[in-house]
Amino acid sequence: MKNPHTVIIRPHLTEQTYRLSYGQLSAKNVSDENAVRHYTFIVDKSANKIEIKKAFDAIYNADKTGDKAVSVEKIQTAIVRGKARRVGSKNKGKTSSYKKAVVTLAKGQTLEEYGV
Repeated sequence: MKNPHTVIIRPHLTEQTYRLSYGQLSAKNVSDENAVRHYTFIVDKSANKIEIKKAFDAIYNADKTGDKAVSVEKIQTAIVRGKARRVGSKNKGKTSSYKKAVVTLAKGQTLEEYGV
């Protein structure tokens, strides 16, 4: 098995991913216990969904048992291509491409160690 920290590199933190991590609390009749939360991570390009799930369990469920363990409901992956950027006035550059994974947890579950 690969090292879990080489599969999941780091959390992907943007304004949109923060909103997803709070769940659908803005909808009517949705309480904090019934909210579905999505967490976004930057992962290794060669990692598949099964490896991502095993690495997620190894990192976030290491010392948790029973009701405190976090269960993954769904994982979605996408490869984000690098964009062309200007470096100075004449030189052209390119940002690096990466793979991101959106991990959906079961209803009412949260990650305390996410991001910050």
